[in-house]
Amino acid sequence: MNELRKDPLLNRWVAVLGDSKPVDYYLSLINTCKPTNDGQKVQSCKLCLGRENETPPEIFAYREDGSHTSNSPNWITRVIPQLDYVFRIEGDLGRKGFGMYDKMNSIGANEIIIESPIHNRPPEDIGLKQMSYVLKTYKNRLIELERDPRLRYTFVFKDTATHQDYDGHPHSKVLSPPVIPKGIKDELDGAKNYFYYKERCIFCDIIQEELGFSKRIIMETADFVAFIPYAPKNPFEIWIIPKRHDCAYQSITDNEIDDLSLVLTTILKKIRKALNEPSYYYVIHNAPNRMPRKDYWHTIGEDFHWHIEIIPTMDKMSCFEAQNDFYILYTSPEDAAKIIKEVR
Repeated sequence: MNELRKDPLLNRWVAVLGDSKPVDYYLSLINTCKPTNDGQKVQSCKLCLGRENETPPEIFAYREDGSHTSNSPNWITRVIPQLDYVFRIEGDLGRKGFGMYDKMNSIGANEIIIESPIHNRPPEDIGLKQMSYVLKTYKNRLIELERDPRLRYTFVFKDTATHQDYDGHPHSKVLSPPVIPKGIKDELDGAKNYFYYKERCIFCDIIQEELGFSKRIIMETADFVAFIPYAPKNPFEIWIIPKRHDCAYQSITDNEIDDLSLVLTTILKKIRKALNEPSYYYVIHNAPNRMPRKDYWHTIGEDFHWHIEIIPTMDKMSCFEAQNDFYILYTSPEDAAKIIKEVR
């Protein structure tokens, strides 16, 4: 029998079909994103090693010799501004009224994190050390951008469907606007409301519930739990949550980064093998910049728990789902977890 499930964080309902579809159902729908030349440099790719002077000035980098000399070679990861996006980092917010409406300047950060000097070879295929450097670069950008009082929230995300923009070179993106988008604010408010009534972190409760039930668990390590949530937007959506309670990714330790690199590498490889190399995106769900509104976010250290959400692009969302925030799952989370977990 089909059933409806309620997401306790967002108060959103999803429909789960009783007759779960196998992976074959999705394979014809997946928008694949496969390497075209087995890791070799593409002549037109400006993100490749040796073409540093053809990109905008470097913001940050990890290098083999530990130096931070701008645009020099031997880098492990690099961060450069994305100049062709809607936000710009220079200037004032310029908040003003326009009749009954409000507006401000499009101030914000747009950055590209180049994850590897090797073309078409994502970090999960190079090794755990490279993935650790990528995760350390995420931490650096969140720490640096949080210091800007104009910025309210920082997204760190990877979307493989857009990799053709840079000839397939592996990269992530950073976007930091002067507002908190509604979807993120709903999640933050949901966690805050749960804490108000129960005086417990909803994510800590979810971890205990999932570990106790076990059927949606994909992977567990000393520091992290990876699982398919009870009421996801996508049947193969996977969350990675640290066991240690903390609202901000910026507080992650080196040991936790090493553990997370193992978990993220393993999960991405499992998804790729189980689902025939789908496009996917993942996002770090993090605490907002608390500087502008300290009073509003005064309990966030207790009520929110940073985590990573990975969503394979399995099929096209219907208009009904997109407009009503009501999702239909053609494969149950329990069956989806079993499919991914059993991949070796």
